[in-house]
This record gives sequence, structure tokens and C-alpha cells, in this order.
Amino acid sequence: MKTVISTPNAPGAIGPYSQGWVVGDLVYTSGQIPVDPATGAVPEGIAAQADQSCRNVAAVLEAGGAALTDVVKTTCFLADMGDFAAFNEVYAKYFTSKPARSCVAVKDLPKGVLCEIEAIASK
Repeated sequence: MKTVISTPNAPGAIGPYSQGWVVGDLVYTSGQIPVDPATGAVPEGIAAQADQSCRNVAAVLEAGGAALTDVVKTTCFLADMGDFAAFNEVYAKYFTSKPARSCVAVKDLPKGVLCEIEAIASK
């Protein structure tokens, strides 16, 4: 069984993709950037942006019937690897089960944000 995830509690897609998918017992989120779904605003600074991105991932997971503690893999994208330590500090508060992770620096992210997080969860 495959189901598209759609929730107003996370930013809507800004392109031809969905917020996520449920495929069997797995939940796949699209990359979540730090856009406040209620206002469309992006907070300033890596800590605030990491926090919003984590909350957005949590909202998509919840809409798919999973939680942050169900996450088995994340991929994190940073605009500046110099933000790695500050990003990790926030990330660790949300992903307490310590899922497998890749974290890479990229040249640019949508809307000029500083981070993006995608996740795979097993519910």
C-alpha cells in the first residue's frame, strides 16, 4: 500500500513533489526546510532554522502515522559546514533515538535557507 502524505502542519511542496509517502510500514519525508507552515516565514540563524526543520519533519511523520523516535535514517543538508556543531546541538534534541545519518554541505538550498532534513521512519 502506498499513500501520499499531506498536512497543513508542515510547509507545502514548492515544486512537483509531495511532503512524503507511506509505503507499507515505512514513512519517507521530502526534505523539510525551515519554513513556518503558518506564516511562511523563515527564522534567522542556524539554531532556529534547524529547530523549524525538525518540527516540520515531525509534522510530516505524524501525518504519516510515525514519530521522530521511529526514524531509522536522516539525510541533512547544510549550506555551510561551519554550522555543523550548532545544527547537531538542535538535531540531538529531536532525534533522540540516534538514527543513521548522512550530513553534507551543499552549494545552495531552496529559499536560501541554511539547512534541510529528510527522514525515513519505520512504524
